[in-house]
Amino acid sequence: MASDQTMNAIIGGVVTIVLSFTGFSPLLGGAVAGYLNQRDGVRVGALAGVVALVPLLPLLFIVGGFLGIFSLAGGMGPGSMGGMGLIGLFFGLFAFAFFSAVVVGMSALGGYLGEYLYAEDVL
Repeated sequence: MASDQTMNAIIGGVVTIVLSFTGFSPLLGGAVAGYLNQRDGVRVGALAGVVALVPLLPLLFIVGGFLGIFSLAGGMGPGSMGGMGLIGLFFGLFAFAFFSAVVVGMSALGGYLGEYLYAEDVL
């Protein structure tokens, strides 16, 4: 059985995924997780951000594999398509790392805000 903190992080991650059409869904998902957890809001918010990133991992492997194949198969000579595939692969990994840091950071901030809202008895 999952602990309460894990379950709240999963709920916050699902909220982030469902509200992904908004620009601030990680903030909302982290806030829900922090509010439900009532303590350690930053930790559970960050975990909610990690849970929200899980559906993107297969996409990362598909795109990375596709670019890696072009990197290996495109080597007809020096300076041909092989280098472009490798550059694309590194750019994709950098973009995913940056996106992950933003999502987890916003979720952690949301977790802090959710814990604050619970402590101040605002809702």
